Amino acid sequence: MTGPSDGTAERTADAPDTPDAPASPDADLPPRRSDTTRAGILTAARERFAADGYERATIRAIAKDARIDPSMVMRYYGSKEGLFAAATSVDLRMPDLSRVPRSDAGRVLVTHFLTLWEDGEVLTALLRSGITNQAGAERMRAVFTEQLLPVAREICPDPAEAPTRAALCASQVLGLALTRYVLRFPPSAALSREEVTQWLAPTLQRYLTAEQP
Repeated sequence: MTGPSDGTAERTADAPDTPDAPASPDADLPPRRSDTTRAGILTAARERFAADGYERATIRAIAKDARIDPSMVMRYYGSKEGLFAAATSVDLRMPDLSRVPRSDAGRVLVTHFLTLWEDGEVLTALLRSGITNQAGAERMRAVFTEQLLPVAREICPDPAEAPTRAALCASQVLGLALTRYVLRFPPSAALSREEVTQWLAPTLQRYLTAEQP
């Protein structure tokens, strides 16, 4: 005769093998309002700095573009200088030239910079501001010193010459950007990417790898 069940079998069968993992507290949550506001401010600031330069761009105009009160800009960034630094924080995402033939370094860099200039407003804003404002000029120098100089040092024949070679490369890249994307000289703006690369790549290649004249 079978005795009455104590319910253990039923409870065992019904119980899951392992407890459910706790859901992440941030899972499926929408972005915080502050994050959205910051992103909107930075987008408006980049466009305004690119269009007007540092001196002419104002907190009031940027706030109007972002559709917020100017006090919110000051709340998040403290000052026009702080906003400019945040809006022009840029990673050049320099290519690893050790992964390409040394003879292709100039072509790879020209192609890379063309993509950077054409895909965003940050570098354009920085260039416009660097022409007319000391803070912009210092920011531009820092970006290229920190990110272009190591590339030149890695590939040039004598690492001691890297600062000079990087500066010469920057003169070509920035000169092209100024005439093509800021001043929009018709002959420069009319060149295709392929034509720019054909003209400019041999010059950057010489600056990077040729023996010192």
